[in-house]
Order: sequence, then C-alpha cells, then structure tokens
Amino acid sequence: MTSTMKTEEVLHSLQQQVTVPVYSTRELVGKVEEAAADKERERKETFQKRQEEGKTKQGDTYAPLRRKPGLRPLPSQELGLTVRLSFWDVLHHLGRGLALSQRGASRGLAEHWGALKYCQALSANAGTHLTVSEEGKRIAMYYKALQSEELGHAFALAVSEEILTRRYPDHSVSIVRADTALRAGWTLTSRDKAKTKTVGYHYRPQFFAEVWKPGESSRVFPIACKGNHSDRQKAYEQLASAAVHADGVHIGAWNETPALLFSTEISLSDPLTVHALHADGPGGWLHIPKGTPAADIGLPVGDKNPAIGIFKPGKGKDPDSSEPGCQVGPDEYEWFQRALAHADAAGLTAFAGDGESTAALLTTRQGSDFFQGFAHAAAGSVQDAGYTLLGEKFEGTDHVFRLNGERVQAFSGVAADILGALVTREEDKRHADVAAYRQRVHTWRAKRHGTFWDRNWNGVVSISRDGTVLAMRQIRPFQDE
Repeated sequence: MTSTMKTEEVLHSLQQQVTVPVYSTRELVGKVEEAAADKERERKETFQKRQEEGKTKQGDTYAPLRRKPGLRPLPSQELGLTVRLSFWDVLHHLGRGLALSQRGASRGLAEHWGALKYCQALSANAGTHLTVSEEGKRIAMYYKALQSEELGHAFALAVSEEILTRRYPDHSVSIVRADTALRAGWTLTSRDKAKTKTVGYHYRPQFFAEVWKPGESSRVFPIACKGNHSDRQKAYEQLASAAVHADGVHIGAWNETPALLFSTEISLSDPLTVHALHADGPGGWLHIPKGTPAADIGLPVGDKNPAIGIFKPGKGKDPDSSEPGCQVGPDEYEWFQRALAHADAAGLTAFAGDGESTAALLTTRQGSDFFQGFAHAAAGSVQDAGYTLLGEKFEGTDHVFRLNGERVQAFSGVAADILGALVTREEDKRHADVAAYRQRVHTWRAKRHGTFWDRNWNGVVSISRDGTVLAMRQIRPFQDE
C-alpha cells in the first residue's frame, strides 16, 4: 500500500489474507541464550566500572537479572511456522490493546484510534507476505521506536490468540493489559494513587492472556512482546529482554508459570517475521474452589494488597528467599480471576467509547478517574453510534478523518447484547453484570469472526471472537454518517 493508492483500494487491501512467518526453533533458543549472556557481561562490566569510579552505594553488589528459564520453540503443530490473517485484524488487536493504555488526554485519539495511523504502514508483496510500505518507511524515520513497539504488540497479540485458541479450542481467550490487572492489587510505581509500598521492580510482561470458561478455573499466560526495525540479532536481544519481563510475575509456585515471548522483526527491506518462544510449566492456573457460584466473578475487586515479592523455596544450604516481582498465590486465585475479568470488561467498554462504564469497572489505582467526566467529541470517544454489520448489531463510537484526501469513517464497537451486560448508568441504577458478560462472550465465540467486506455498510469489517468490531469505510459526498 502506498499513499498514491485510492482510498477504496486501501480499504480493500486491508481485508487481504496475508502470511506471517513465525520463526521458532531450537537454533533461536540458542541465539537468545547467547544474547542474554552477552547482555549480562555488559551489565556486570558497567557495574564494576561504576564501582571503581565510586558511583555505587556502599554495600552494593552485582546481581544478575532473573530471566524466564526453560525457553523452548513452539510446537510446530500449533502454527505450522506461519499464521494466516489480515492486517485489519492485526490493527483490531492493537486497538483493543491500546484501549486502556492512557496514552492520550480524555480518552483521546492517541489510545482509542492509535491503530489507524498504521493502516498504510505495511503492504502485501506478490507472495502475500507483509513488508513495510513507502509510507511506513517515512513514519519510521520519525517514530521508529513507537511504530516498532506498537506493531510488535499487535502481531504478538494476534499470534497469541491463534496459539491459545488452538491449544484450548473449547475455551475463550481474553487479552488484558498486565499493568491494569496488577494494579488491582499492587502499587507498581510511585505515580500510582496509593499509599502502599511500591513493588520496586519495573520488569513485567506487557499483557496477560486468560484462557477461561464461565464458572471454571482459568489459566493465565504472561505475554512479553517487543518489536524492532533492525535484524535478527536485535530480535535475539529483545527475546532475552522479554525473558526478564515475563519472569516478573509468577502465578502459582516458583518457576511454574507458562509464558509467551515475542519479537516482531519489521524489516525495512524483507518480509515481516515474528520470532517466538514459550515456557511451559504446570502453573498459571487460577484454581477456583468447587461450588463457587459463577456470579462471584462480578463481585467488586476491592483494594486487595497482596504481599510484594516472589517466594523462592530454599535448595540445599540456600534458605527460602523473596525475589523481586509480583506473585499470585492460592489465596489470591479467586480474586485475581475477578480482577482479570473486570479489566477485560473495562477494555471492552473503553473500546466502545463508554467512559462511565469503564470507570465503574476499574479501581482508583487502575485509573478509573481517567475515564470519568465529559470528553469533548473532538478529543475523546463517546459511545453514541450503532450499526448493523454483517447481520449483527453493534454499539460503540466512531471517528471521521482523511485518508489520502478522502473522508473515511472508523467505527469501534461491541455486540449490543454483550455491551448491554456491562453498561453502568447511576441515574438508572444499572450496574455491570460481569458474570453475564462472560457468559455472552463465551457464547459469541461460536459465531463467525475475521475480516470481511460488508457490502451494505460498504466497508472493511473485523469481528473478533470477543464480540468487538473494528470497521472502516469511505464516506461518499452527502452520505449520512
């Protein structure tokens, strides 16, 4: 896709199915281990130099970074070394991932419509592999770090959903921002509005993937993901760094939490490639006591404050110790499943532009005040639009902008019956029913999903397994928006 393409051609190109190579081999594991060792040597040399220069505190000792152990390639049957998807579906994942990011004032364009700036950044070559377009290269000249970070997140989330859906075909998969979920219990930074002690450790996964069924125990996979415009060596280094971030949260006992690690190589000359590894383990399960009613998941999350640190059992002569990070232990399983469900629901209502309902689902530490109050239509997103797309009714918010000189309309929304379970209106004494929401989302997963062209709406439409939709169309002269 280039800027010389007609707007309608751009929209049609977004629905094209493309092949995304996923590189995950034993060789990759070795390269990442080498990169980790090199980085650790650099850190140690830097520390020693600072120590010689008197720039360290008395008593400071060098401590190597803790990295996720047991990294291995993904089973070939899970991906077949490639994933087929549309770029519009990838941008849909990015839009959902940005919904609670708080990157712009008053729920503004930066987080709600941030995915749209990439709609011409990549193009499919003759072999239907994605490459950076001329426009994408121009963007990279000025916003290279942001572009690689956000597209790295987008492809990691799209591939994660494919992996986990194949592993657990009878379950739903929800992607939740890790910081949002963790802030339900922990004070992550000094900027958080809390009087409790901060975790004091800034390495954390960017997202959690929760695999769940209504009323049952769910399983959580930390996702650490990065992107780069460099080469494979940079991907090795990023995966080595991702191993540090993935190990910052343990769900269950020490070193038993599974994880997914990604580095998306967005080469300016070669096809886009996702480098991926995973760690297996028996942990990650949020075991819910038998007989616990499903409605309990709708109870308030509250201001629980779990202990800071990760319990490391002693081995041999080494005593038990506490390592930096966050740990969800058995006493927190039920609470953390509620925290994940509420954060997931909040991301959905934010994607639909419903700030009042989003605020009601979050705690103060999670940023509920960010979504409260009036948002001007020019700067924010307000749930005030509804369309029937591919025979399904959706409600949400829209944005009108120029694409190659032509006016286009983007619409983000949620299936009306799903959103209806989450609407909060104090004047009507209506409050979110998270248990009903989970049941409706799980039922929705049986419906068709993917990217399509809706002839009646005359635009490209991506429908996700969670009932959200991202659509865009050109606005013809005198057309009713």
